[in-house]
Amino acid sequence: MQISSYIQTLITKAQQLNKTIVLPEGEDERVLQAAYYAAQNKIANIIILGNEDDIKSYFHSNGWELTNIQIINPANSENLSLYTETLYNLRKEKGMTLEEAKKTATDANYFGTLMIKSGHADGMVSGANHSTADTVRPALQIIKSARKDRGVSAVFIARSQEGKIYYLSDCALNINPNPQELAGIALSTAETALQFGDTPKVAMLSYSTYGSGKGESVTKVKEATEIAKTALQAEEYTGKGIILDGELQADAALDSVVSAKKAPTSTIKGEANVLIFPNIDAGNIGYKLLQRIGQAEMYGPLLQGLNAPINDLSRGCFTEDIVGAIAITVLQTQK
Repeated sequence: MQISSYIQTLITKAQQLNKTIVLPEGEDERVLQAAYYAAQNKIANIIILGNEDDIKSYFHSNGWELTNIQIINPANSENLSLYTETLYNLRKEKGMTLEEAKKTATDANYFGTLMIKSGHADGMVSGANHSTADTVRPALQIIKSARKDRGVSAVFIARSQEGKIYYLSDCALNINPNPQELAGIALSTAETALQFGDTPKVAMLSYSTYGSGKGESVTKVKEATEIAKTALQAEEYTGKGIILDGELQADAALDSVVSAKKAPTSTIKGEANVLIFPNIDAGNIGYKLLQRIGQAEMYGPLLQGLNAPINDLSRGCFTEDIVGAIAITVLQTQK
């Protein structure tokens, strides 16, 4: 297994936190391989959901120990009644019956999410065999957003060929956020950067720099910038070193020479490491260009803004991708 140098740095940080991560896809060999690696290297304590006999047989056939690993079959769990009641109480106003709650609670993604809600796990990684919707839906219904004034968004972490780390949002979840939502995405992404040990320099991106262009999108980004700047004056952000500026074109956000010409008063000075896109079109196109043409390593999409971390995998993922997602999820448990 080839673990990138960047993920290895995250693993080292995760090893200090002693968190428990649930993996709902115990039927997938990639997941079992990642579970074993994560447990053996003390990245996290691992809970695997699935058929206990099949999982134990797979581990035995490879000569692997189950140290730091727990296997749970949702249908036979001693906590199924508790989780059923929890789900029912959360969803009964939406029309869910107790019988529906019991059936739904045995679904691996719902079961894993209910484990987190009940304090039996700290985070979850899923998606090797499930769609994004299968992973995200239980998270939104059960874990919910951490703040009433801010929704859930998605962030990609990019590592350039030069080794620089960038946080890109929202490239996957919010299609066309309004100014208040965009400001929330910026603040959530800054907090994500802090969780990973980076000082956020947040650029609110646009096709305009300081009024060089006009249009509805430019106005939105300007308004979002002011909302975010006002929010950063709150006590909760004191001493965290977050810098935020906008509206900025990408070159003014990332190049000090261009910044000096286009935005000489910018506090970012062309050194942005958190890039906030005005809509999902720009975000999705931007991260794919960076990945394909810029040859950047890309990790995500990672959900941010939830009460507890739950992350989605690509169904084409490799074992090392799952290991990386486990380490990232552990770090996202930090408040």
